Amino acid sequence: MKKIIIVLLLLFLIVISAVSLLTTESYDESAQMKLKEKYEVKYTSSVDHTKFSILQRKFTDPRDVTEACISCHTGRAQEVMQSNHWNWEREEYVEGKGIVYLGKKNALNNYCIGSEGNEKSCAKCHVGFGMTDKMFSFTDPKNIDCLVCHDNTETYVKASEMGGAPEMSLDFTNIAQHVGKPKRSNCGVCHFLGGGGNNVKHGDLEIAMFEPTRDIDVHMGIEGVNMQCVACHTSEKHVMLGKVYSLSSMNRNRSTCEQCHTNTPHSDEIINEHGEKVACQSCHIPIYAKVNATKTHWDWSTAGKLKNGEPYEVDDPDGNHTYLSIKGSFKWGKKIQPEYIWFNGTANHYLLGDVINDTSKPVKLNALNGSYKDRNSKITPVKIHRGIQPFDPLNKMLIQPKLFADNVGEGAFWKDFDWYRAAEVGMKEVKLPFSGKISFIRTEMYWPVNHMVSSKDQTVGCTECHTRENSRIAGLTDFYMPGRDYSPVVEFAGNALIVLSLLGVFVHGGIRFFSRKKKND
Repeated sequence: MKKIIIVLLLLFLIVISAVSLLTTESYDESAQMKLKEKYEVKYTSSVDHTKFSILQRKFTDPRDVTEACISCHTGRAQEVMQSNHWNWEREEYVEGKGIVYLGKKNALNNYCIGSEGNEKSCAKCHVGFGMTDKMFSFTDPKNIDCLVCHDNTETYVKASEMGGAPEMSLDFTNIAQHVGKPKRSNCGVCHFLGGGGNNVKHGDLEIAMFEPTRDIDVHMGIEGVNMQCVACHTSEKHVMLGKVYSLSSMNRNRSTCEQCHTNTPHSDEIINEHGEKVACQSCHIPIYAKVNATKTHWDWSTAGKLKNGEPYEVDDPDGNHTYLSIKGSFKWGKKIQPEYIWFNGTANHYLLGDVINDTSKPVKLNALNGSYKDRNSKITPVKIHRGIQPFDPLNKMLIQPKLFADNVGEGAFWKDFDWYRAAEVGMKEVKLPFSGKISFIRTEMYWPVNHMVSSKDQTVGCTECHTRENSRIAGLTDFYMPGRDYSPVVEFAGNALIVLSLLGVFVHGGIRFFSRKKKND
């Protein structure tokens, strides 16, 4: 009987080991080498646009350039007009709301609040021309701005407060003849400067990323692999891979580390196992805002102060605005350690007109979903931007104020500095009620940190999380983590096992000693 039990135990261990080996992906060192070889090859265009007769003319209107582009690149205009870069919205499922069209047209933020009614200013970051008001045609292909994404001269510039139109002094002919795959300069002119300035929004996307060194970002470092944005954010039919969760809600079309590095990028299997519940970024991006500060707090309630009847600004020693009459007060941070949350790739959103019943805590404008028990959730680093913004206390909804206008007297806060008029005009433009009362409410926005990846020698150390003092993930308390947490039950069980093991050794040794002595006697 004893032999049968031993054989069964051995068979059980063999089966468990076999299953473990078969279900575990092996580390492939050659995969890393292939990636390096792939991105060490410098991109060169296979087409010389200077030789095309259709581009050998004097262009004075950027729409004429677009017309020339789509005369050869047939069907591309229709692709662009299906993208969220063009429509500023896309069909998404939002929990509790169902299928909605989510985008800049109806999702509010706690920076410049919203684009509705302020298109002439906000459209500087639209891939089109002429969005000066709500009459902009999203169906006219000549309104597409091909050059903003495909200019390779790095001279193309959008004009300020002109609805997306470029500076008209540009050499459109030269630019049109030198187009190609988008570079960091094309993407960064909007994504690095969103929110009204450098690194205001994301924290991990800023002008230092135009020509970053390897210590800023190991992938984009110009002395290293020198990857461009589109290396990861690939596109199919002008739909880019990647999500910005200020305007996205579904776990689809995401750009991930695993698409290049696989699920087993480390030679140490224990580290690979962390990938089941820990996002790569949590370890490989120990800090963000490495070069220039990012905005961490925006208080609209202090906006509108004037000196001698004129708006003014106050800057910190690094040149960051700490107060602007048109926008209020700000706080900034540099070389910031991220905050950490559980995230499963889905999000909820505050949309224009949503009623807020609980005003005792900050309103999460884009709540990222996840928990330890959710099998799709991973510990993810985020920047949390905290704000104080206008709120209608009677209708219990956030206010979309009118901010921009060309002239004084049109109700725009940036011209008239009158909160009541800005709220009245702004809410009328988005067809929502305004009670005539204005208060201010605390809000939060969550920005996953995905860029500014550090080299492997700068990754987060084990004891930065597995510690009882100042653990990076001290805020995640819905699970037990060795080295950080204390559980009386676990401690008692562990100590009991040690005592029982020692007792077993002594008892076993004693039995063998006395049985042998008895046998010898």
